[in-house]
Order: sequence, then C-alpha cells, then structure tokens
Amino acid sequence: MRPMAATPRRSRPTPSQLVLALGVVLAVVTVASGVFSALTQWHDDSPVARPVFGNVPSALRAVFYVAVPVLLVGAAWLFSRRVANWGRGQPDDRRTTPRNVGARWRSFRRGVAMQTLLRDPAAGIMHSLLYFGFLGLFAVTVVSELDHLMPEAAKFLHGDVYRGYAAFGDAAGVAFLVGVVWAIGRRWGQRPYRIRTKTKAEDVVILGTFLVIGVTGFLAEAFRIGMDRAGAVAAGVAEPTFERWAFVGWPLSSVVDGWARLGTWHQAMWVSHVVAFGAFLVLLPSTKLRHMVTSPLNMYLAPRERPKGAMKPLPNLMETELESFGAATVEDFTWKQLLDTDACTICGRCTSVCPAHATGKPLDPREIVLKVGEVMAASAPGGAVSPPVGVDGDITVSSNSVFERITAEEVWACTSCKACDEICPVNIEILDKILDMRRYLSLMESNFPTELGNAYRGMENQGNPWGMSPGERGDWAAGLPEEVAVADPGEPFTHEYLYWVGCAGSFDDKNKKVTIATAKLLHRAGVDFAILGPSELCTGDPARRSGNEYIFQMLATQNVETLNGMGVQRIIAQCPHCFNTLLNEYPQLGGRYEVFHHSQFLEWLITSGQLDVSQASLPERLVYHDSCYLGRHNDVYGSPRRVVGSLQGIELVEAPRQGTSGMCCGAGGARMWMEEHVGKKVNVARSEELVGTGAARIATACPYCLIMIDDGVKDLGRDEDVKVADISVHLLDALEHGESASAPASFS
Repeated sequence: MRPMAATPRRSRPTPSQLVLALGVVLAVVTVASGVFSALTQWHDDSPVARPVFGNVPSALRAVFYVAVPVLLVGAAWLFSRRVANWGRGQPDDRRTTPRNVGARWRSFRRGVAMQTLLRDPAAGIMHSLLYFGFLGLFAVTVVSELDHLMPEAAKFLHGDVYRGYAAFGDAAGVAFLVGVVWAIGRRWGQRPYRIRTKTKAEDVVILGTFLVIGVTGFLAEAFRIGMDRAGAVAAGVAEPTFERWAFVGWPLSSVVDGWARLGTWHQAMWVSHVVAFGAFLVLLPSTKLRHMVTSPLNMYLAPRERPKGAMKPLPNLMETELESFGAATVEDFTWKQLLDTDACTICGRCTSVCPAHATGKPLDPREIVLKVGEVMAASAPGGAVSPPVGVDGDITVSSNSVFERITAEEVWACTSCKACDEICPVNIEILDKILDMRRYLSLMESNFPTELGNAYRGMENQGNPWGMSPGERGDWAAGLPEEVAVADPGEPFTHEYLYWVGCAGSFDDKNKKVTIATAKLLHRAGVDFAILGPSELCTGDPARRSGNEYIFQMLATQNVETLNGMGVQRIIAQCPHCFNTLLNEYPQLGGRYEVFHHSQFLEWLITSGQLDVSQASLPERLVYHDSCYLGRHNDVYGSPRRVVGSLQGIELVEAPRQGTSGMCCGAGGARMWMEEHVGKKVNVARSEELVGTGAARIATACPYCLIMIDDGVKDLGRDEDVKVADISVHLLDALEHGESASAPASFS
C-alpha cells in the first residue's frame, strides 16, 4: 500500500503581499463607494447641510473615482517593494504578545503624542500642528464620505452636527497650514544646522504639496459658500448663515463676493485639491514622507525582549556553524534594523546630541542610518527603490555591502553613549547597527584601532584590559582598618553580597580610592560582603562593545561558571559597565543575579538607616556627571543624586546637559582604550560644561568617567580648585568632615 502524500502546508502571505492587498482593498472600496452613491442618489434634504460633490460635474466625479483607486494601488505597490526590502534582513522576534502588548501601545502612544519631539518645544509643536491637523482633515473627508453613503434616514451631517463638523474641519485646516508655514520658515528661514545639512529638493515638493492641499481646501470651501450665498440672494431667500461655523471659509467667501463665475472657480480649486492629494499619494511611499506610516509602526515595534542595555546575543563562537559574524551587508542586519532606515524622519536630533560629532569626529549617527538605507534601496532585488532621502548624483552603490558607504573611522568613533537612541523621536536603534558593524570589523576583518590590540591581549592573557597581574586585584584592601573577606571560588559563597570591584577599581590608582571608600562605607553600615580578588575577571564589556565577541564570551563564561558554582545571588558593582553586563548580558549565558550599582546600594543604606549620615556635612557646591551606562542604558538617574543630596550643607547644581540628555565622558564603547586623534577631546568638552557650573566638586559614579573628567579638569588647569571624585568618596569625606566637626575639642 502506498503511503498517503502529505498535505502541503499553506504558505502565509508575506508582509509585502499584505500591503499590496490592503491597497487593492482600499481601491475597491473607493470604487464601490462611488458606484454605490451614483446608483442610490441618496441626498440629505436638511436646510443645515451641504451636498457632497456639490457643483462637481459627473465627469469629474468619475475621474475622481478612477484616479484615486489607481493611485492607491500604485502607492501600495511602491510600499510593498519597500516592505519586501526589509524582509531581506535576519529574523527579529517583535511579535505582539499578552506580555508585551502594554509596552507596545505605550511606546506607540509616546511617539504619536510627540513626547520626545516636545523636548524641543518649537519643533514638537510644529510637528503636532502638521500631523494632527492632517489627521483631522483626513477624518473630515472620511466622515463626509460615510455620510454620503448613508440612506436618507440615517444621514447625520446636518443641523448642529454639521455646524460642529464645519468648525472642526476649519480648525484642523488652520492647524495644518500653520504647521506647514512654520516648517517652511524653519527649514529655509531659521535653518538649524541639523535641518540645513539635509534639506533636499524633495522637501520643496513635500511642503509645497502640503501647502497646496491646505490652501486649495480653504479656497474650494470659500468659493462653494460664496456660490451658495450668491444663489440665495438671487433666489431672494436667506443666506446659509449656518456656514458661519466654517470660521475660515465664511469670511473668505465675503472676499470673493461679487466675483464672476464662482462655480468655475470652485471647480478649479476642487480639482487642484484632488490633484494635490494625488501627488501626496505618490510622494508618500517614494520620499521621506513615508515616515507618516513607517514611524508609527517603528514606535509600536520598539519594545523588545532583551534589556535596554544589552547587546544582541550571538551563539557560542566555539560551537556555531556560522561563518560570518556582525553586519557588513544588508542581509546581515535584522528586518527591524532595515525598517529603521525607512522610519527615519531625517530630523537630525541624533546628530545634535552625538558627542563624537560635536567634537569633530567623522561619526554622524543620522548618516549611519541613511547610508544603510541607501545601500538597501540601491541593492533591492528587482531593481532599486528610492533611498531614505535624496542623495547626490555622483554617489553610487554597486553591491549590498554597507561599507561601500560607511567607513571604519565612523564606526570606531562611537562612544556607545546611546544619546542618539534616547533622543530619536521614532525609536530608531542606531547603536545596535554600529555595534553589529564593529563585530564584523573586529571578528572578520581584524580592522580595529591599534590601541585596542593591547587591551585585547590584556583581557585574553591577564583577564583585564590593563594587562596587570590578576594577583594584584585585591592589593587595594591592604591597610584597611577592617579586613576585606576574599571568597574562595572553590567553596560555597557564605556572604550576603559579593562586591564586584572591577578592573578599574582594582588596578587604576584613581579608582582604588573609590574602592577603598566604598568598602569603608559598607563596613560602616555593617554589610556582610566579600570580594573575589584574584578570581575576578573583566566582565568583558570592553571586548563586546568593541566587537570582539570571542573574548567577551571567554571571560563571561568563566565568570558565570565561577559565580554559579559558588551560588552567588547578590552583587554590588561600582562600575556601570560591569553593572550593565552582569545585570543585562550575563543572563544570555545563564548568569542571573540580583545586581546593584553602588549608587543604588548606598542610597538604600542611607534611606534604611543602616548608614547614618545625620552628621555628614559637605558645605560646598557639587555637580553630578551622569554615566551613560548607568543613565541611558539602565535609567538610573536619581540614586547618585540622592546619595550626595543627603549631605548637610551641600549645594547640588546641574550641568546644562544632564539626565537623559547628559553628555558622555568619551570613554564608553571601549573608547577608554583608544586615542582621540581628530577634533576636540570629548572629555575636555564635557569637563568645560561641568567646571562652568562653578562647582568646587564634581561627582561621578563610574570609573571611566572619573578618569576622563579628572583628566579633562587637569587639561583645563582647574584641578587645584575643583575636586573630581566618585560619589562614595564625597560621601566618605562628608561623614569624616561631620565627625571631626562634632568631636569635642582636646586641650593639652
């Protein structure tokens, strides 16, 4: 007996097919509505209403109901090609599940409500007027068509409903036109740098089309009302005063009162309005105007399973069958990363906050996104599609390699501060793209800055980028009043907390003072802790952020085996880079711990009363510098401020850029181990801002920040009158100052 043939599984339609199908459905619905209304001829006989397509000949209506569906299908086809282009990317699970649906809608709502844009009130309000004005006008059109299709007994656009409808429509039109004129003035009048550098011919076409839509809409309304008023006068009946609710169209109709051939003018404006809308449908998928669709989609898809501060995991490099790592071609990126390039609004906010770009380095985050998009568009199967934004004619792309447009110097200039991701109004993941390209350059091409070679060798051979002997890791504890316990990795961990000192805290002289101060504070609070000493290895952050996943996995695997073998559950880390890696990335390798940054732990000790700061006094002005890996990567902004803010007499001031908009010290993304050869040093630029606050003390909460800001203050010649130290050092200073001030005087 022959076996039965297996029933073939039905293949699901692709996203690009669904987009095209949606366009066809909309076209069919549009044609059907035209045919249906022509057959039924249902009219609203209410005296307070207006006929749809009033004064529009049947021939023009027929053209409308043919042209618009054709344009809808054409726009859908162009969009479907873009969607198919995203499909070239690697898988990325962005499904909506019961677990993440709330986060997705919050992200969508935050983006559509312009919350990020409104950090710049002028730009935010301008875009809000444009966007919501356009949506209002679209809603007015849809409601009018729905009422048009209703049977006479069910029509609703009459009486007070019509009055409110007319007022709402004019209000939306005013908002839209104000936004358009404001955008024109901002782009060609005010001309901010980030906008000026990317103004293209398509901007003229887009804003010109919007202007025509808004102006012809009001003029068509004015001529229609003027025509009705003139007809009422000629018939000897009362004017349609209910049209006063069209508070723009009514006064404009007075301006055209007495004009000859008002009906012809009305038809001309109506045709112009429809043609402008047709132009909009063509521009929507083929210019940067596409972000009206792609940006909300990108915002909705932004939430992901991995933590904010974690890089995308790679398989075990010792076991995988993959032959290439990182991203060099369009197909190496994920489909979401490719969608990002079409969601970009070309606003340049990422450019405006990039510390590398601000100090003259070759990196421009916006260009990274646009160049990936250019290569994707130029190498599209079946022929090129339009790039994210117009490019110069002499720029050519001959393959699907992004390194045709992006240089290694751009990639290595990044400090991984995440400022670009944080400020992006449409949730584009720029840093991920840069780090994936670093992985390719480092692992596949060995194309990395020379200075990184020493750090790599140090991590590989000595377990730390300084290249110091592991046996010296615990030397900082020598001479402390109380002994610091060193845990034996071969024995169960019997202490409540493991104090993860980190490489800088173990080997760098500046940061050894931080380690000593933190240990003293933990002893004062009676915290039961131990360190690993020689058994502690670098967490691998510098290796991973510079693309060397091999060294990261080597170090991280050993650390996870050590910690899991001992049964460690709670870790205190003084380095935000260690904190981020232990908390967010070690779970990728099976290491799950309760991790506290020392600022969080000190805050808890103070608020719980375990660390008595009632006598702590520091009567000086202090400014806190935000660590990127503590702040933007992990959203910890308040704890360090509350620690130093708990001190009596302190005057806590803020730098011009702080919190989510804080400026990087320049050391993140393994830049700690690279020299700056181009432009102004990032740490000097940041130190100028901090010193400019007039603070006598600068507080940090990161060993890299401490080194960079301290060096920057010295370069400025201000190290004699400005003390740079970690929050733990300032806290210990305050405690000791308070104790000495309250101690009874001794007499000899």
